[in-house]
Parts: sequence; structure tokens; C-alpha cells
Amino acid sequence: MSKIIYPGQTIGIIGGGQLGRMMALAAREAGFKIAVLEPSMDSPCGQVADIRIVAPYDDDAALEELAEVSDVITYEFENIDFEGLKKLTEIAYVPQGAELVKITQDRILEKAAITSSGTPVAKYIAAQTFEELEAKIDEVGYPCVVKTARGGYDGKGQQTLQSAADLEKAVGLFAHSACVAEAFVPFKMEISVIVQRDVQGETYCLPIGENIHVNHILHETIVPARIEQSTADLATKAAENIADALNLVGTLAVEMFVLDNGEIIINEVAPRPHNSGHYSIEACNISQFHQHIRAVCGWPLRQPKLWKPSIMINILGQHVVPVTNSIAKYPDWSIHLYGKYEAKHNRKMGHVTIMTEDLEATLQEINSSAIWAD
Repeated sequence: MSKIIYPGQTIGIIGGGQLGRMMALAAREAGFKIAVLEPSMDSPCGQVADIRIVAPYDDDAALEELAEVSDVITYEFENIDFEGLKKLTEIAYVPQGAELVKITQDRILEKAAITSSGTPVAKYIAAQTFEELEAKIDEVGYPCVVKTARGGYDGKGQQTLQSAADLEKAVGLFAHSACVAEAFVPFKMEISVIVQRDVQGETYCLPIGENIHVNHILHETIVPARIEQSTADLATKAAENIADALNLVGTLAVEMFVLDNGEIIINEVAPRPHNSGHYSIEACNISQFHQHIRAVCGWPLRQPKLWKPSIMINILGQHVVPVTNSIAKYPDWSIHLYGKYEAKHNRKMGHVTIMTEDLEATLQEINSSAIWAD
């Protein structure tokens, strides 16, 4: 089913974090009203919404209220209640459906879906218990990475095993969920492709970003990624194949490893706008948030174009003060802060985007600022 949502109508968003906030700001530019369902009272998205429903994501009455006030419903992160979302699809217009969330909430289902799309993943095993992991670990060998099937993010819920002597380190992961163990991939870099697709199947990818992590948290995204065109073609095709296989509506971020020979391996996917796509707000003719709103509202998608090479750097809690103290020094820096009142260490508080004619010089400028020296 496809229908057009018009300015003046209401978009409901499940989740009140920064992705919901930037989604809402993009929608408000076109005249949409925003309703948000979020457990906390003063969420980043709630600050810019017309209607705030403060309740848990699995609260039936709250979901019914969201359905009543919304003409279309989307979500800003995947760890929402699948059963609640499934019920919501029966009483409201949720063009993304619920199945995509079910698959991407569970690494075992996700890897099976990616594999069925014909795109490559690292060799892996699934284990329901530590004893099963112990029995099957030789199928992937060492080194490997054991990850909880559900709930991990920013390096949480995973453990690298260098040898059999490390195996006991994975015991605690099974307290949370079943796990997957992936053979370690000696990769050259990580890239991400943000692919966006509408109900009719029209599909576009944003320019590919090169991701640099610090302490398992995304630090920088460099666009365009410093890869060969042949690798870029492989990455784009893989993202489009996965989007088609999942019958995507909206946004899917596909994280990939680039190998020394230019081939790619899919790491994971996320069914929403993604940290590595934030650069598109300034650097493209259509941001990931505007395109997402177009996709779920039945508007025609726009072919993305990069205005200039760009670098996005995350502002974590420890960076807020030095960034704000440096505003006068860097007129080319676009600063985004998300409205989170407590600047905790390593908490994502905002980001900076810098459009540039010289990526290497700008990377040096970032280093010379000493803001991210830690």
C-alpha cells in the first residue's frame, strides 16, 4: 500500500533521540507536524515535536494514541518492541512494516538475510549457549569476534577472542542473548552506504563514507571514501541488493569492510538514518533525513549529489566544551548539538561537518585543534 502524506499532516516517530530530532527538523521544513513516542520527558526529538507521548515503546495505549494522532509512522532506531510495532501496522500506516525491525534486531536473522541477498559476509556461526559456541568455534577459528545476537551497539555486547585461551571471556555475553561468532576479517577500512528506497522500489544511495572509529565509537566519516571506483561500484550494488531483498522502505545503513584486494564484506545493517550519514545535511543536495521523510511520505526521491568533499566528526560528552569554546576559530565548521542536557563521557552529544576542497588539509586542521586529542 502506498499513499502520499501532505504538508500539514502528522508524522509519528517512535524514538526520541537525535536521529528522530533531525528527522523531525527535516519534516518540519516541509510543513509536517510531528508526534513522538519516547519514555523520557525531555528528549531531543520531543523538544521539536508538536505532540509528545511519554511512555515505553511497548505500551499498547501509547501506541494506540500515536496511531490516532499520526497520518504515517516511522521509527528512529531498531531496538523498539517488535510485537508492539507489528500491532501498530494493523491500526496505522507504517510503510516500513515490522519485519525489517525483527530481522535487524537479531544478528542471526540479519546475517541470514544478507547472505540470502547474495552479498558476502564473514564466515560465522550462531550459538544459543556458551557450550554450543565451544563446540562450534573451530568452524570459524581464531581470531574471531563473538557478538550478542541482540542489543549490542558502539562496541558493547562483543568480545574479541585471539585464541582458545580467551574463550571464557565470551561466557557473560550469553546472559543477554544467543550469540554469533565471526571470523576476524583483516580489512583495510570500514565504509558505509546509506541506501534509501520508497514503496515503489525507487532506490538511491548517498555518496559512500569512510568510517574511522575510536574505542568502538564512530569518530569521523570522510566523504567520498578513499576507495577505487570498482570498490564503490561493488559497495553500491551490495547495498541495493540488500535493500531489495529486505523489501526496504525508508533508510538502511550498510556497514562494510574493504579488503586489501578491493573486495567488500558486509559487517552489519541498521534500518534507519545513521551517524555516518550526518554529513549529508550540509554536503548533499538531499540529506538522509529529508530523503527518509520523502520515502515514508510517498514523495518522489531525489538523486543524491555531493556538493563538496566533507568530513563529519562526532562530538562526545568530553568534546562539548572545547568545541563550543572554538566556535570563533573555525567559520567553516557546521556545528550540530542534539539538546541532551547531560554531557556524559563518550555520549554522542552532537557532530561537526566540514565541507572542504582538501580532505588531507582539513584532517590536519581537525588534529591541530586538539579537541579530539583523547
